[in-house]
Amino acid sequence: MPSTPEDLDAAEGSTFTGSGTGPSAGTAEAGQKDTAPEDRLVTTAHILELPDGPLSYTATTGTVVLREEPEGTEYGRAKAYAELFSVSYVATEQDPARPVLFAFNGGPGASTVWLHLGLFGPRRVDTADAGAPVAPPYRLLDNTETLLRHADLVMVDAMTTGYSRPAPGSKPDRHHGLTEDRDLIASFVVDWLTRNDRWTSPIHLAGESYGTTRASAVAARLMDRYYVAVEGVSLISPVLDFGTISFDPANDRPYLHYLPTYAAIAHAHGKHEGRLLQDVVDEAEAFAEQEYPALLAAGLRLSPEQKQEAAARIGALIGVDPAWVERANLRIEHMAFLAELLREEGLIAGRIDGRFTSPMGAGNAPTTETDPSIDQLAPAYTATINQYLRTELGYSSDIVYEIMSGRVHPWSYKEFEGRSVEVASDLARLLRTSPHTRVYVAHGYHDAATPFHASEHVLAHLPIPQQDYAERIRVEYYEAGDMMYCHEPSRRAMSQHLAEFVGGVEHAPVGHGEGHIG
Repeated sequence: MPSTPEDLDAAEGSTFTGSGTGPSAGTAEAGQKDTAPEDRLVTTAHILELPDGPLSYTATTGTVVLREEPEGTEYGRAKAYAELFSVSYVATEQDPARPVLFAFNGGPGASTVWLHLGLFGPRRVDTADAGAPVAPPYRLLDNTETLLRHADLVMVDAMTTGYSRPAPGSKPDRHHGLTEDRDLIASFVVDWLTRNDRWTSPIHLAGESYGTTRASAVAARLMDRYYVAVEGVSLISPVLDFGTISFDPANDRPYLHYLPTYAAIAHAHGKHEGRLLQDVVDEAEAFAEQEYPALLAAGLRLSPEQKQEAAARIGALIGVDPAWVERANLRIEHMAFLAELLREEGLIAGRIDGRFTSPMGAGNAPTTETDPSIDQLAPAYTATINQYLRTELGYSSDIVYEIMSGRVHPWSYKEFEGRSVEVASDLARLLRTSPHTRVYVAHGYHDAATPFHASEHVLAHLPIPQQDYAERIRVEYYEAGDMMYCHEPSRRAMSQHLAEFVGGVEHAPVGHGEGHIG
């Protein structure tokens, strides 16, 4: 989830037994001395009934205080600088060899509710799929496919999302940037491993959308700074090089990489009647890689006849009027496409998941006014996470649980001035320096936020040995969008693939354009 997205104190024998109210992000009133922030954690015991028997586990919920040593050469006591919120699920029958997976969503500005209640956790939201919205009252179901069957789970919220806030006296914007966010999450991972005596456990990271940017950067940071080698990195709806998806002047890459996604979304809405999705995607990818680059490179050197012929080909692939493609100079921006595809039906298509639709506001609007997929999915997640935390997990706070927060902006990419924001180099360096690290990649065919062809391109150009690309990177495809787990067949298939990945099950290399269609 944007893409644009979670600590255990039981091992130390201390459980917060007060009201469950978490710390405020504000400072003390004038004339009063600030009180030192404290961990606020609640541990509860649970049993999940599975087809093969009960799974007993504890859930530890709340905020943990992170501290940092002062800068400079003078020694000083570590000072509190952040209070991160997490929910940790740990199997009762503890085994140091049991993997532990840290998960987070993206945005920037998204809490981890999406992966938490949509895919990984022992409880999942009964949510809508395209064309079948769920009405309130919203409810949670037991997640019998939970990854907790195979690994302990830590769902952590980035700064200013969920209940994560700066320590009193600190400012949140120091963490609102790629590098600062990376360092904060890496520090949290190290802190959790230390508190819970899990340094010898296999470590996995999982992120979705911008969370894949975060996961790649954090995994590299753990190795570079702490010599912590993660066993696996799960990239769900990845974006590893923003230059592949940013519609900037003189940058033709997004037009090429989005075209196969447009074709898949067109297929979902009946624009390729009688054809298989895989055939449509294969044709669109071949065009995007072979003919389309030359057409865009030609520019004004194309004759009117050549331009008209190209517009007809593109229009047929993505399900729109060729005249509209021609007026766009063969360059189709994604929000414009989502407004144009179903204009005759008076509908707009979703960005996070192009299968979703909602009525159009203005019939001639050049772009969409909202995202139907988020609009139809978010209310169920909002209601259930707030109810779940307070009732089943026993934690409450006097601040808002930020499902999606605009307060993280502006998000800093200052280290990338004059060049594309990318973490592909981090991922490649990790694979070169940590020979046992593996990567799982999940692509949604209908994801118009992080298009699958862009990710394919970046992965295929990582500066790593070809053998590592073939044997250490597992790629799967699903017939849904960025949050492919809202599509039930995809959720089940994805849960199985993740269980295999975390369990170290060997898989056949996935070739270009191959994958699962639910």
